[in-house]
Parts: sequence; C-alpha cells; structure tokens
Amino acid sequence: MTVILDSLSWCLAAVPLLLLAVLLTELMVGALACGRTASPLTDRRHSAAILMPAHNEASGIARTLALLQPALNETIRLIVIADNCSDDTAAIAGATGATVLERHDTSQRGKGHALAFGRDALRADPPDCVVVLDADCEIGGADLRTLIETAVARQRPVQSCYLLRTRADDRPMTQISNFAFLIKNRVRQRGAAFIGAPALLTGTGMAFPWALIAEAPLATSHLVEDLVLGIDYARKGQAPVYLEQATTWSDAASQQDTLTQRTRWEHGYVSTALRYGLPLIGEGLARLKPGLAWFGLSLMVPPLALLMSLALAALAGTALFALLGATPMPALLLAGAIALTALALLLGWARDGREAVSGGTLARIPLYLAWKIPVYLRLVRKRETQWVRTGREGERAD
Repeated sequence: MTVILDSLSWCLAAVPLLLLAVLLTELMVGALACGRTASPLTDRRHSAAILMPAHNEASGIARTLALLQPALNETIRLIVIADNCSDDTAAIAGATGATVLERHDTSQRGKGHALAFGRDALRADPPDCVVVLDADCEIGGADLRTLIETAVARQRPVQSCYLLRTRADDRPMTQISNFAFLIKNRVRQRGAAFIGAPALLTGTGMAFPWALIAEAPLATSHLVEDLVLGIDYARKGQAPVYLEQATTWSDAASQQDTLTQRTRWEHGYVSTALRYGLPLIGEGLARLKPGLAWFGLSLMVPPLALLMSLALAALAGTALFALLGATPMPALLLAGAIALTALALLLGWARDGREAVSGGTLARIPLYLAWKIPVYLRLVRKRETQWVRTGREGERAD
C-alpha cells in the first residue's frame, strides 16, 4: 500500500515541480540580470510602415494617433486598418492624416486577417520594416526607431517590452493582473533572453524585416496568433528577439474586461502550449539547439495564477498522501518550490513591479487566485475558441 501511495504522490508532484523549476529559473535570472543594450543605431534610417489594426476604436484612436504623430516622418508611415468597423473609426483616423484601409469581411474576423490585409497593401512599395501596433497602445519615437533599426540589423522579428499602465483608481485585481503581465513580458522575457531562448511575440510593439513578414501566415483567426507566429519563426531558425530598451504601453481594461481579456488569452495560450510545447522540446534536443528546447519548456509553463493554483492543489494532495503513510518528500519539495517561487516573484516586484502594484495590494494574491477560478473552470468545461474584442475603459465590449 505504501509503495502505491508513494508512486501516486510522486506522479502528482512531478509535473508541477518541473514547471515551477522552469518558472523559477526564468524569474531568478530575469530578476538578477541586467537588461542587454541594443546595438548602436547607424546613421541610416530605414523605412518602416506601422500597421495598426482597429476594430471599433472610435472612442480612443484619436488620442493614440495624436501621441504617435511626433514619431512619424518621411521614413515611417502609418496605416490604420479599420477592420469590420460599425463606428467612425475610419473617419476619425483619416482626419488625423493617417492612411486608412477599410476591410469588411465578417466571415474572417480577428487581428490576423486585418494584418494580412494591411501587409498585402504594402507589396507594391514595401518598406524595410513593418511594425505592428495595437490601436490602444503607445510607443515613444526613440523607442520606435530603436525597434525598427534593431529588426533590420538583426533580420529577426523584434519584440519590445509590452506593459500595462496602472492607474491610481485601478481595482486591486486589475493591479495584480498588471503585475502578472509585467512578470511575463519583462522579467521572464529578460530571463529567457539571457538563457538564449527566443522571445515570445506579444501581439503589439513588434517589428519585422520585410523579408520575414512578406510571406508570413498572418491570416488566421487564432486566439493568440502572435504567439503561434513567434513559434513558427523560432522553428525556422529566425527566433524573435526581445528588446527591453523599447517599451510599448497600454492602459489596463476595467476589472471585468480584464477578466474577459485574460480568459480569451489564457485559453488560447494553454491550447497552443499543449500543441507545440513538447514538439519544440523534442526539436531542440534533436537539433542540438538548447534555446529552442528551453522555449518549449517555457511555453509549457501555464499562466502564473493557474500554475500556482495547480501547485497548491498538488501540495494538498501530496500532503494528504503523506498523512496516509506515503513519503513526505514530494510534499516537501513542492512546498520548497512554491516558497522559492514566491521569493523570486517578490524580487521581481522589488526590481520592476513597484509601479504596477503596491506591496499591500500584492498581499491580496490569494484573492486573485480565487478571482481567476471562473477562467480555469471555463478552460475545462467550455474553452474559449473565438476572438472577442476587449472593451476599453468607459465603453462596453462588442
């Protein structure tokens, strides 16, 4: 009986321990390492086109374009793709002087189709680089130029550091969600870059040399089309590069819209990880490319709240087995791994996350895990499969 309990206990602990080890490695490296600097810019300024997909963004696109306007010049042009809009997005964008392309095809919804439409419009006069920027995002002129020149110099896709701005009146759950976003997009990206793994493409603040995006499979309705695109590049030996020196900002959605947004993204992420994670590990090992293998391991790590929930459940299970006579070692290892991960998250907060969330709010993480339970129940019972636009502050989502 004891042998059976021991086996069950180790089986229950094995996967959470592996995933916590991967996460802990990236967190510790990311929290302790210095951000790598970009290569110095050359005197030449390469041409670029910014593709901005916009679906019913009339309430905020004028502000976005006004903030972006100082960065535009004779070498950087802006193209807004008004995609299946039922509002005044196209007219408002056009009034600012931006080039506007209108797309109407309700049978093919989603950002990927809009990007393919905009990319194909550039074929007659292609730029050196294409930048993808969402209609609710901001990037400074110097950061934009660094992003463009790095992509052209490296001939790789380049991902800027994409963060959500925390406002003073944001609800605690939104602030903690912003912190989790920062951990994924800054701390873990930084750690993975030092390990030698490809960067995750996050959907906005991305730059692509024309030669790489010209034939890229953009026209999909995948929930996380950016993530899949980055995997495709990594497998082809064109691994995306993380550029921390360039930052793309967006305001966080409301607490309810944040939950809707995270549901869509996390369901898409988990589905993608289950499909591509193990094959990437196998490919990396077979081709003697440790960075690709680590990319697969990193991809297998579920969103932070889900991983910690699973680890705590596994800890409870192994502790119960220990009380019934099984070896306590799996429970002790899990407890230690969870404690070390919490410490690494605290280090990440001390270095990078103080502006995203206060120490007092951070103490509400247990409530945040409970807040995310509906997301994970839907993951089991009714997984999200369709693209849904996230509502902006002050409006209702479509």
